[in-house]
Amino acid sequence: KAQRLLAHRRPQKAFFEAFIRSLIILCVAIAVVLSSISVCDGRWLFARGELFGLWHFCTVSNSSVLKCVTDLSLANVEGMNVGMILIRSMVAFAVVVAIFGLELLMVSQVCEDANSRRKWSLGSVLILVSFLLSSAGVLSFSILLRDHITFMGFSLTYWCEFIAAFLFFLNGISGLHINSLTYPRS
Repeated sequence: KAQRLLAHRRPQKAFFEAFIRSLIILCVAIAVVLSSISVCDGRWLFARGELFGLWHFCTVSNSSVLKCVTDLSLANVEGMNVGMILIRSMVAFAVVVAIFGLELLMVSQVCEDANSRRKWSLGSVLILVSFLLSSAGVLSFSILLRDHITFMGFSLTYWCEFIAAFLFFLNGISGLHINSLTYPRS
């Protein structure tokens, strides 16, 4: 009778595996927060007295007051209106996809069932999709404003998005890798 009880008992995860999975979830949550802040603020580049953002274009007057407009065609950058719509869409959608991925990662750990491995894998894949969308947005922004870019001109919110994209990549790959190590394919 004791052997049957032990046979039906669920195997416990090793401490190290649970710790690594918890770290992945925590890092994805940090990346989601960084990316959300970056998208909401959206002011990514300051160059030659002009502030280029996802939502606004601002100029600095002589009295150091920002004059911001939402009509991005006033920036005199070819393709800025359409380009920023695409960039905004990519980085905002990256946040949404990452939130769903984070949800799947957490659910797979809290509700351990027969589908936990699939939920974790799907969550990791969604985090990698977030990486693709986020990095495409960062790269597109840099290409669109290539004539105005200086290394010191990038704002903190731009670097937040850059770091978030990097974290999405690391955690998506790590999530898939830890899943393949703990559940080897037969």
